[in-house]
Amino acid sequence: MTTTSTPPGLARFNVLEEHAALAGLLEACASTAWAHRLLAGRPYATLHDLCAASDAATADLGTADLAEAMAGHPPIGRPRPGDPTSTREQAGMAGAAEELKAEMLELNLAYQERFGHVFLICATGRTGEQMRDAVKERIGNSPEQEREIVRIELGKINRIRLARLVEEDA
Repeated sequence: MTTTSTPPGLARFNVLEEHAALAGLLEACASTAWAHRLLAGRPYATLHDLCAASDAATADLGTADLAEAMAGHPPIGRPRPGDPTSTREQAGMAGAAEELKAEMLELNLAYQERFGHVFLICATGRTGEQMRDAVKERIGNSPEQEREIVRIELGKINRIRLARLVEEDA
């Protein structure tokens, strides 16, 4: 008979005081609606359960909530100074040639002008060229298509960040 116990980092998250758990969730995703929904779902037995709750909460984000979540993400190629999360996630741009960085800046600005928000992509594991190619491809989307792609990308980012949050066993 095999029993599955809650991983230590997740068990710790489950019993954190509400304000501390909320702060951790808001670091993962800047949407307060998303964070409160995940907070209300505690305790989680597995990381899979937490990620499934995250996926459901992300799918239910309204326009304003999605905008709030996106506002928490810096443009690709310009991680926030002193922010190890965005620096780590955007590592594919760190060693990019200056020409690629300049092109990405122009594409970010064009994308933001077209859609009214930052270009959001799950940058973890992607090269600068892959991110450039993605923004070039996506800039031709309709706002409705792009909103759904952003939602999918946000879900990927949230899962990665949640895994990191609960795998850290303080």
